[in-house]
Amino acid sequence: MNRVRGKKAFVKQEECVACGCCVKLCPAEAIKILNGLAAKVDRIKCLGCGKCAKECPASVIRLQEVEE
Repeated sequence: MNRVRGKKAFVKQEECVACGCCVKLCPAEAIKILNGLAAKVDRIKCLGCGKCAKECPASVIRLQEVEE
């Protein structure tokens, strides 16, 4: 798996439609739907690959720079 150094996925939870597409796509199993309302990323597990952001139908997932 290619890791994008220094980036992790972030979900705008207030705009998430909880469709679960990101959960199915995440190769690291780093995303969960909380209480059926919105996706949440476990930044420790997140590889920063960007698959979730690219495929999110609501366009509410972004990769953000983080300190490692």
